[in-house]
Amino acid sequence: MDAAEALTRLGGLGTRGEVLDLTSRGALRRAVLDGRVVRLKAGTYALPETNAALVAARALGGTVSLLSAALHWGWKVRMPPKRPTVTLARHRRLPERDINAEVRWADLAAAEVVDGVTCKLRTVVDCARWLPYPDGLAVADSALRSGDVTKAQLLAAAESSPRTGRPAALKVARAADGRSANPFESALRAIAIEVPGLRVEPQFPIGTVGHADLADERLGIAIEAESWEFHATREAFRYDVRRYTAFTRLDWLVVRFLWEDVMHRPELVHAILTDVVRLRSTWRAVRAS
Repeated sequence: MDAAEALTRLGGLGTRGEVLDLTSRGALRRAVLDGRVVRLKAGTYALPETNAALVAARALGGTVSLLSAALHWGWKVRMPPKRPTVTLARHRRLPERDINAEVRWADLAAAEVVDGVTCKLRTVVDCARWLPYPDGLAVADSALRSGDVTKAQLLAAAESSPRTGRPAALKVARAADGRSANPFESALRAIAIEVPGLRVEPQFPIGTVGHADLADERLGIAIEAESWEFHATREAFRYDVRRYTAFTRLDWLVVRFLWEDVMHRPELVHAILTDVVRLRSTWRAVRAS
């Protein structure tokens, strides 16, 4: 796999080990040399848009924001932005020269900006307010997972956010969970949350066998986000096959989804989960009668 594609799947940035799970040392080295991947610091790599956001913000006299700010803070995102996002004060005008950036307007307090980037809490809330639900949830999960933001801080900030976008911010804040392992799992959970009758919990322990990426204990449904990143070796593949079989022996129904379907065909994933919930509910009802 190409190194830039690997970083896209990893959420826009990753450690050397994470990248090399998906590609080769030679591919990573070539991507860095031709500028398609940047080395942020020892052992950490990112897509070039991370640095481009700071350059664009300085050129415009604005602030790095939304997904660009999330990447700046070292958080993984569902899909890296194609162009950096910059927020300008409401009174500012765009320069006549073309700037490769997505521009938004908002008046930010001094305390909400750190070195030209929206502060961590403002970044999470802005993503929750303005981005599609899966994207906002992935950022919030990543921020909680990193320890940079607490659940209490996120809930309080969402509750006190401007009226426009507040319902979306509260929806993300209430569902955000630092146990989610990566943006792939966050995006899958965002879809699952919208399925009627399905109540999932991330990284749910099943007996002594292991953890399911998502699980509905009431219905006995285990949902797995299948990524080549975690099956890069034959032993990892064997481990998961045996784990899924053990789940089934404990009366769990295992449903597995690919990264491509979760990211690009969410309606299909939703439809499958809807059918699984219906079938499992019917089966449980028949057994109980």
